[in-house]
Amino acid sequence: MSGAARHDVVVIGAGIAGLVAARACARLGLSVLILEAADAAGGCVGRTEIAGLSLDTGAEGFATRNDSVATLIEELGLGADIVDPNPAGAWLRLPPLRGHGALSVPMPKLSILGIPGSPLASDVVAAIGWKSAIRAYSDRLRPVLTIGTEKNLGELVEKRMGSAVLERLVAPISTGVYSADPHALEVDAVAPGLNAALTRAGSLSGAVSLLKADAKPGGGVRGIRGGMHRLVDALLAELAHFGAEVRLGARAVGLDEAADGSWAVSTEQRPAEGSATAEPGATEHAVHAARAVIVATSASAALGLLAAARPDWDEHQGDWAGGSPVEIVTLVLDAPALDVAPRGTGVLVATGTPGTVAKALTHSTAKWAWLAEAAGRGRHVVRLSYGRIGEASPSATLGDDELTALALRDASAILGVDLDAAQLVGAARTPWRDALSHAALGQRDRVAALRARLDEESTLAVTGSWLGGTGLASVIPDATAAAAGIRRHFVHL
Repeated sequence: MSGAARHDVVVIGAGIAGLVAARACARLGLSVLILEAADAAGGCVGRTEIAGLSLDTGAEGFATRNDSVATLIEELGLGADIVDPNPAGAWLRLPPLRGHGALSVPMPKLSILGIPGSPLASDVVAAIGWKSAIRAYSDRLRPVLTIGTEKNLGELVEKRMGSAVLERLVAPISTGVYSADPHALEVDAVAPGLNAALTRAGSLSGAVSLLKADAKPGGGVRGIRGGMHRLVDALLAELAHFGAEVRLGARAVGLDEAADGSWAVSTEQRPAEGSATAEPGATEHAVHAARAVIVATSASAALGLLAAARPDWDEHQGDWAGGSPVEIVTLVLDAPALDVAPRGTGVLVATGTPGTVAKALTHSTAKWAWLAEAAGRGRHVVRLSYGRIGEASPSATLGDDELTALALRDASAILGVDLDAAQLVGAARTPWRDALSHAALGQRDRVAALRARLDEESTLAVTGSWLGGTGLASVIPDATAAAAGIRRHFVHL
């Protein structure tokens, strides 16, 4: 490594986790290099430009279950631009209760992950029917002594409330939000406190009511005027201010520790456009020396690097749940019929719903007033999500035009409004790979075991949603904690 420029910290990955961790180190005065394999920073907080609109391709908002995201936004000077979404709420699109076609109904208001707090409420009955609602209500009649701590979300819901609640209320949310079947999710990961509340209340519906009563006022989600991608811009600007360097198109392919405890990060760098070596598939190899390394990549990439850095950690390499490919299709439409927001702010689609391939739709201009104002009257932005765990992605084999046509048909069916190609102003597709859920069964135990090994390290840290949890409210605290360990090493030198 004698010929390699040495940095205090090399951060591998420029998603939100990597940028937040890098910022924490750079603010301490450390020299920081961030390596990103993609052509843009931000990871799941991406952007696309369509018809003069700068649109989010990943996260559109953030959960307010803690103050970590809002605090970061305020520190970056964007606090005045934090906004609330339209409280109208989302809908469900379901197989029919009887007959043919599909059923569209508002999502039950008093619910957590689709689990109803009032099984006989009219919005629950509309979704599952009277017979299934009475079956769900029988949850309240089960003896308290039969209640234990259940790990499997699907088993908990099905045993307590029946298959209709599971398939028509819970599964559309679990597949839409976590890209996973409810039977593959851990209760304590997706609904912290639910098991404890169940024991207190004596029923699952009572537990939901308790947790909803204890929740903070508000919808639980907020956003940034102009789009969540502004968070990435602000982080990059602050990193530049502190002298940190971001290299895009640089894929980390090796991580080795030297005898003196320093690190060597090997990369394959795509040449810059216009350079003499900028041929298709060409790469330049480089080695970056660092006193400490933070790995902030996807699960598969991180585990590969850790296998090289710590071969004796091979017990941590197996049994990780496989990620699922997800694709987002964004449509900009001139469709005045959508001005009334016929399906609220969006729709989650149950598996097996006839006439619909997408698993979810967000009506972005109905959800965010700032975007509706920017788009103008009659122009709308809708985003459709494709790809369910355990199923071949329906979009993987489609060309751009074919996928756009499918998304337009799905949007028409889901929104209940005739939409055609003449109304299409523009479209974009965004694939997301390796979407590994932190909430998968057994994942918390695997994460705990890996963290125990990482606690023994003073110059190596790992962060990301696959460790910290889904959403910015989980990712940002996890990245901050990872950086804190590295900062302590330098403070104590």
